[in-house]
Amino acid sequence: MMMLMSLISYLDRNTLAVLAPTILHDTHLNNEQYGLIISAFSVAYMIGNPVWGILLDRIGLGRGMPAAVSIWTIASTAHAFVGGLPGFSVARALLGFGEGATFPGGLRTVAETLPPEKRSRGIAIAYSGGSLGAILAPLLVTPIGLRYGWRSAFLMTGLAGALWLSLWPLVARRGFRIATDFSFRTMPKLWDRRFWGIVCSYGLGAFPLAFCLYIVPIYLSKVLGQSQSTIGKLLWIPPLGWEVGYFAWGWIADRIAGPSARHTGLMALLAVLSLPLLFVPFTHSVPYAMTEFFFAMFVGSGFLIMGLRYGMGVYDSNHAALVAGIGAGSWSALVALIMPVIGRCFDLGLYARAFDLVTAIPILGFAGWWWFSRPVPAAE
Repeated sequence: MMMLMSLISYLDRNTLAVLAPTILHDTHLNNEQYGLIISAFSVAYMIGNPVWGILLDRIGLGRGMPAAVSIWTIASTAHAFVGGLPGFSVARALLGFGEGATFPGGLRTVAETLPPEKRSRGIAIAYSGGSLGAILAPLLVTPIGLRYGWRSAFLMTGLAGALWLSLWPLVARRGFRIATDFSFRTMPKLWDRRFWGIVCSYGLGAFPLAFCLYIVPIYLSKVLGQSQSTIGKLLWIPPLGWEVGYFAWGWIADRIAGPSARHTGLMALLAVLSLPLLFVPFTHSVPYAMTEFFFAMFVGSGFLIMGLRYGMGVYDSNHAALVAGIGAGSWSALVALIMPVIGRCFDLGLYARAFDLVTAIPILGFAGWWWFSRPVPAAE
């Protein structure tokens, strides 16, 4: 159910990205405004992740998850009835707040049901619905948008959320913990080095995932000259790298990293593997670009897995949902800050500069994680 929930979550949020060329044309919005709409989602998502993390750790999954899915289902449906910057921004913000429960709920489930030696693969299963949703979104949304109009696509995503809500009582009856030993005294705090280790490894390291989700459709349209129909046939490729990456890095982390929360070698490897994205703007080859986007999402999922593994290793399981909230919330905060800048670069035709920025962020994430996660002498 958590895999299905994350699938629907990403189906909802990716509908706008998949149909962005058509929606921007019909509503006369530019790329910078599109970046602002994404930022509205990202700011609310940033707030929603730690809020839902605390709530789910305290009240449990049984009551918390249907509340969150109800909020975002209403918000997703509302997209069908708006048409300008203010309307899209409000709808995206409400969607972002509700979807802030997605990954805290997934990690909370992993903590409640799996032993430590299987949790990286558990994260892969619970979270992989997101990448699967991103794969399916162009294949499902594009035909609906082209045949019935882009507004109809948002009605379809609202229906998916309603179906999940109808299934949830069947699972909730099996029993989740209603309350945990949650303590404000032991919860992650801003001045804690471990907190910033999560922020750097997940929030910065996995940033290219956002670029590939939100900007690749615009890049394919504006730079590579692809039609909306062709874009819909291509956009499943990058998130396939994300899906494969979840299970590959989950297995690697469980088998190679072992019980240790900190594995510098794997994190350094991920940082090096982030570099090839730099070369995309120097070619007009669609196959090459799609290969690089696939690989960037594969690597980004590794940062996500390792960031959550680190967080679960340094904090106790009673704060699992909040750990996920810190990671996804910091990622979303960075998306809110950077996406309008990338949109502006695209409006000005500065594509290489945008790719330079996206490639540099995971490198900074690795450096920050290494600094904050290193053993600190007692004198410090």
